[in-house]
Amino acid sequence: MTSTPQCLFRREFETAALLRAQPPRFRHASKRLVYELCCPTGTAHLGGLCFSRWAALPLPIEYTLGKCEVVVKPDVFAYTPAAGPVWHVNFSDPQLFVAYGSPLLAQDELQVLEHPVLGSLREFLLAEKLPTLTEERGAATPILCTAVERRCALDTTPNPEAGRPRGLYGNRFARESAQAISAAVHVLTPPTLTNLICMAAPAGGDGRYSSKELAGILITAWTAFRAAVVESARLAGPDSNAPIEIRTGFWGCGAFGGSRPLMALLQILAARMAGVQRLTFYAFDQAGVLPFQEGAGALDAALRRGSAGETLAALLGRIEQRGFQWGVSDGT
Repeated sequence: MTSTPQCLFRREFETAALLRAQPPRFRHASKRLVYELCCPTGTAHLGGLCFSRWAALPLPIEYTLGKCEVVVKPDVFAYTPAAGPVWHVNFSDPQLFVAYGSPLLAQDELQVLEHPVLGSLREFLLAEKLPTLTEERGAATPILCTAVERRCALDTTPNPEAGRPRGLYGNRFARESAQAISAAVHVLTPPTLTNLICMAAPAGGDGRYSSKELAGILITAWTAFRAAVVESARLAGPDSNAPIEIRTGFWGCGAFGGSRPLMALLQILAARMAGVQRLTFYAFDQAGVLPFQEGAGALDAALRRGSAGETLAALLGRIEQRGFQWGVSDGT
């Protein structure tokens, strides 16, 4: 079964005009420094971005899984081009880019710092009283942003010789010197373009995952991934056969303490339900590969135990029986 989510709102922007009308408001000095390095006065901005917001899809009674190549990499996002449409997951807050100007530098804030027009996008939406929610009244409303300028790459990895012995990620960013941060900035000339899937993970729980929590996570990822497939077809044309790739990672497993194996499992399942041809999972480092493999293996085992024409509820029931547990926040 293939479903199409409803697009609640779509708006197209010229990048240069959006940045002029609503410059991003980086409240922390180190973030202003990065912005000044990658977008000095007189910088030319080309092209435009499209913002769209989507209604949650109800889970089907029966399910059909497409073929999806799943690859895991012990690394962070690589914004490299591919043969077809590529989407990077933004681990969003229910309020889109809400902390982008703060001292924090978690995954969401890092993406805005590297794609500063996203800060302008939030400021414009707020000024015009347009929707910024990736979740509303308990239901997922993922947001897609296409053709977003990436103006720089910020190296957050530990590098003692460059003055960042513990790296720049999370709360460490605000504590490092301007010299160390400047050394970590690689300005992209010309800038590249990124397609983003902004979806909010469940904000933490306790003990064993419930069936309701599993269904909610799957609905969010399935809706977002399916919207990316639909939007790719709209942009490329219905006759395009280019494979669609989604790049993601341990969504909701940092500050929210989500289960790494489970969040990998449910994203793989969502990608196969949505018709995504390739899912590249960035596990951060080699240690992250093991929980990813645990989740992928658990999904394979649950599918092998199923039967033809079974319900999705039956599959989720077997996943629930594995007893996945919430973890603890990593403090980022």
